[in-house]
Amino acid sequence: MEENLCERIIGLCEAKKMKELKDLLGETQPFDIAEAFSELSLKDTALVYRLLSKETAADVFVELDSEKQEELIRLFSDKELREMLDELYVDDTVDIIEEMPATVVAKIIKNTDAETRRTINEILMYPEDSAGSIMTPEYVSLKKSFTVAEAFEKIRREGVDKETVYTCYVTENRALVGIVTVKDMLIAAGDASIADIMYTNVVSVSTTDDKEFVAEQIRKYDFLAIPVVDKENRIVGIVTVDDAIDVMQEEATEDMEIMAAMSPSEKPYLKTDVFSIWKKRIPWLLLLMISATFTGMIISGFEAQLAVYTALTAFIPMLMDTGGNSGSQASVTVIRALALDEVEPADILRVIWKELRVSLLCGATLAVANFVKIVLVEMLLIHAVPMDASGFRVAVIVCATLLITVCLAKLIGCSMPLLAKKLGLDPAVMASPFITTIVDALSLLVYFGVATKLLGL
Repeated sequence: MEENLCERIIGLCEAKKMKELKDLLGETQPFDIAEAFSELSLKDTALVYRLLSKETAADVFVELDSEKQEELIRLFSDKELREMLDELYVDDTVDIIEEMPATVVAKIIKNTDAETRRTINEILMYPEDSAGSIMTPEYVSLKKSFTVAEAFEKIRREGVDKETVYTCYVTENRALVGIVTVKDMLIAAGDASIADIMYTNVVSVSTTDDKEFVAEQIRKYDFLAIPVVDKENRIVGIVTVDDAIDVMQEEATEDMEIMAAMSPSEKPYLKTDVFSIWKKRIPWLLLLMISATFTGMIISGFEAQLAVYTALTAFIPMLMDTGGNSGSQASVTVIRALALDEVEPADILRVIWKELRVSLLCGATLAVANFVKIVLVEMLLIHAVPMDASGFRVAVIVCATLLITVCLAKLIGCSMPLLAKKLGLDPAVMASPFITTIVDALSLLVYFGVATKLLGL
């Protein structure tokens, strides 16, 4: 969107230059118009919206946030609302209804025709995260007996109301028996039979499949749309790539919030009130704070040993941070691999074996680098560690602990997401905060255990 689009719209509104404003809107993408609407007053939004063509107005409305949609719906007359709803695809109407309060939903339902109302109710009955909840029933259906010419005639007659016409679905008594693309039909002769050019090896999803699985299938096969079938293999709708992208974005956002120890939020950040953000963050912070008390208990338990060798204290933060970072690397890598179906819980032994070798290489490299750093910095430069046999024992203790900690952290980090997946939990839950808390405690136990053995404490 041009940076000054909103200012230009406001200026034309104030100057009452409606023709220039209409021409400007006609040259602008619906998404850019929707972005400009977010900065307009309700009065200017309503004025500009009524200058849009019916098709563009519907496209713009879908791109608006739920608050602006609600404001406009309350402002619309029944006639205006009916005209706008007639231009929307059913799945977009369902999405809007799910975001609106009951009074607005009642107004929407009242202004839809009986068939659309029945379809909306059917989609709303599906589980929230299922394929059925995001599908659209607006697709092109063909018969095997059609010729290519007859198929094109049907597409011309019905395609204007369909969400996509590029892929058509061949049915027999509503059962899905094949698919055919417009490209296939354009290449074929006009009298060729659809039965001869259709693909019978159809990839489809069930109405009850998780929407994340549906999005993954579309990504995996590079589809523009995927058919949704019921238990009898009857096609009931399709999920298009734009809806799949929305699902991927939602899931990625949810995983990021969970991995950062927050409950997922359904509203944009700036539209979420402070109290709601507090409620989503504080339970996790309390849980992690309580679990982190184990770290303090471990340090308190070895207070006497630390009093004898005070130099040991200086390396605690480094060991805990390195362990936490190592565990986070492994967990994020495995969580991402799970999301892309590159690994599954049954691969846990292969993953552990790979991470064990990686951890040994990483741990050994860090241990050598840290030993050099202790000698050059702590011993020679700042004299935090004595340049004698006891000082070198401290260096060996720290480096040995570092190697063991990195190995443990990576093994825990790679295995916990797989175990979570096996138990039916979201692997993202087993990300940085939990891994770090566990590894912190283990690194201290290893540290003081090694110190006790080598220093005879």
